[in-house]
Amino acid sequence: MRTRRNSFLLAVIAVLILAVTGTATASAAAAKRVFNSMQILFDPNSPDHFCTIGAVGTDKYDRKIAVSAGHCLADAPGQKYSDRDIPENIAPVYDRGDVAFGPIGYVRYFKDREGSMTGHPTKDYMIIELVASVTLSSQGPYLKQTGELEVPGGQASPNALNPALDNERLLGAALNNNNELVVSGQLGVWYGRVTSNSNGIYQSWAKHQGGDSGGPTIWHVPGTAYPGQGNNFQAAGPWAGITKAVILGVPQYVYTSSANILADLRARDAAHPGTYGAGFHVTQNP
Repeated sequence: MRTRRNSFLLAVIAVLILAVTGTATASAAAAKRVFNSMQILFDPNSPDHFCTIGAVGTDKYDRKIAVSAGHCLADAPGQKYSDRDIPENIAPVYDRGDVAFGPIGYVRYFKDREGSMTGHPTKDYMIIELVASVTLSSQGPYLKQTGELEVPGGQASPNALNPALDNERLLGAALNNNNELVVSGQLGVWYGRVTSNSNGIYQSWAKHQGGDSGGPTIWHVPGTAYPGQGNNFQAAGPWAGITKAVILGVPQYVYTSSANILADLRARDAAHPGTYGAGFHVTQNP
């Protein structure tokens, strides 16, 4: 009788351990954070070929979304996935620092280079639908994104419908204009004035390097502290765009504006309702 009782107790303990372990595993999966500046892979066997997440949030259809650069991918010969929604799970995306987690999401849209060395002139972006188990965060290693940049009265993005929304309008870059970008990447956090705006592509002295493509850019809110040693190089502000490329110009660092991305998403959704990423809003989760 004692043996049977012990066996029963052991069975109960085993069930409890399995239940606790299962709950812990589920909690760990649910706790996976996705945030701006996260480096991402499209092939886990090529860890040195990576891009970066620029913003995370939700679209108007309540899908979890991350934004990166379109030129990070290209169509293979005989295929045509660029410039259309991709509902199939054919292009998984991995956290470069945690490939073992498995895909954090799947590419739903990208605009390829179309022959340009630096990506499409105005639509160089990618939309990733994140898996349900990840947790969105507005806080990257250095940058906290407080929403989307709005520029009332600003020049409309070339991708915008008429009338353009305030978050589809561009920062000024005249000599008497002090608009500044704050960016985050492998070089740390940098800031610099917007020296040029060409159809929603900003030039700035804020630095980046290869692999930072798609990474986050925020607008420096006038009067707020610049990132520095005193605040552990932290900055907060509205999402202003993503890292695009290094060019031959001066300054050489260019960024795709959030206005161009949001305007193109809205225009595409007007033509084809249900577009992935349409109505994107940066998450308010800490």
